[in-house]
Amino acid sequence: MRHYYYFLLVTILISLSSCRNDFSFEPSSGNLEFSKETVYLDTVFTNIGSSTYTLKVYNRSNKDIKIPSVRLGEGENSKYRLMVDGMPGKVFNNVELLAKDSMYIFVETTINYNEYANPDAQYLYTDKIEFDYGANYQKVDLVTLVKDAYFIYPGRTNGIYEQVEAGIDNEGNILTTRGRNLNEVHPDNGNEFLWKKDKPYVIYGYAAVPTGKTLTVEAGARIHFHAESGLIVQTGGSLKVDGSKSTTEALENEVIFQGDRLEQDFSEIPGQWGTIWLRNGSTGHHLKNLTIKNAVVGLLTEGNDGTDETLKLTNVQIYNSANVGLLARNAHVKGDNVVINKAGQAGLACTYGGKYAFRQSTFANYWSRPNQVAVAVDNGPAEQPVALEAAQFDNCIIFGSSNISLSMSKNPAAAFNYKFNNCLIKFFDVAQQYANNSLYPIANTTDYANCRIAVNSNSNSFKPEFKNTAKNQLNIGENSSARGYGVAVANPFLEDILGNSRPNGGSDLGAYQYIPE
Repeated sequence: MRHYYYFLLVTILISLSSCRNDFSFEPSSGNLEFSKETVYLDTVFTNIGSSTYTLKVYNRSNKDIKIPSVRLGEGENSKYRLMVDGMPGKVFNNVELLAKDSMYIFVETTINYNEYANPDAQYLYTDKIEFDYGANYQKVDLVTLVKDAYFIYPGRTNGIYEQVEAGIDNEGNILTTRGRNLNEVHPDNGNEFLWKKDKPYVIYGYAAVPTGKTLTVEAGARIHFHAESGLIVQTGGSLKVDGSKSTTEALENEVIFQGDRLEQDFSEIPGQWGTIWLRNGSTGHHLKNLTIKNAVVGLLTEGNDGTDETLKLTNVQIYNSANVGLLARNAHVKGDNVVINKAGQAGLACTYGGKYAFRQSTFANYWSRPNQVAVAVDNGPAEQPVALEAAQFDNCIIFGSSNISLSMSKNPAAAFNYKFNNCLIKFFDVAQQYANNSLYPIANTTDYANCRIAVNSNSNSFKPEFKNTAKNQLNIGENSSARGYGVAVANPFLEDILGNSRPNGGSDLGAYQYIPE
């Protein structure tokens, strides 16, 4: 019986093989179709490899064809690299493609800017993928914008990277992370305590501002952080961001901190890099006209040195933070025209006490999943109470996609002082769990003076009417409940985040004054 099954198996295999028709390939007739006429590879930095891009090639005919040549126009000298039918290279011969079938071509590039340098610190590099010859010739263009950059990265000795201090554990041991201190006379970058706008900065690991030093970022600078990278300002150090108002959509004078993935698909992806960390004991930080995008924590500040200049924010925007937009731990922060949107936990978190004053700011959290808040305030857990000296919000908007946009947590063992004046706050207490909680606006009108509280999702009253929260456009609309409801403030700043005039008293709430389109 065993021999019978063996014989049957051999017979079936022979039968199947006898039914197979060998493929007969004909030369290509030049009628290939392509998914794109031009493959645009997003901007790359010098000597940094691009992402992989795809081109799909279709054989719409009823015949199996053989393409005599698939090649880069510059041949082996091209800065592009191809993968065709699973094989890497730059020139391929006799590429087979079945009838009514398609194949993928994968494209990458790495370009040394210095081989093609020009005064503009960027240029277009182009080539083409060529198919066949003569009358059957076809092509697809390749285009890449190449930028020169300043690169800041840790050195490595015997396989071990440089480290910088990054905190102290519970036993008093110093913690470190991969990175290096900035240098006043770096051989490639010059004075690294002045980040200029002439070309971008690309950071690998953590760039550190040591004690006694100040990092100044000039208007128009673009800073890009690799994954798990960021900026640390150590005890006794300082950060100054000197952005200014821009006049075009290019934001030519704004300072932008973001990741180093420049593809359009990554333009709004949270968590691409670490954080800007202002450590305990650092002071004198003034950040103005700055946008921080796509970090894990946009800005982390800790420690209250008792001065008014620990951290001052003017016209600062923080978007797409995987955890928290602005995380303050027992800090002293003053903010005017601050805008925060999209954070996995909280847009603004004032934790472990501290002292805070925000005016004309928009705290939104339109995260893709529920249960996040726009603003969270606490004065430490039970085992570590810390005084909340003040948390004052004047003329602010606190809104988001969750029902509750404000979280308050009081430790009775320490002071907990807060005040909301003329603010627009979303607080849909559907289950009435906060109805008698004096920390919240339903049961407390004293600490929420003249605030407009949106309490019902079915009501059209008390809505900010943001332009487009998905695109972080938090300008208010004509019928917004924020219009004209601002209270007069001391030491007024009479421009909104875009430079539009606003009155002191009767201004619109939030960072944007309504301007008809």
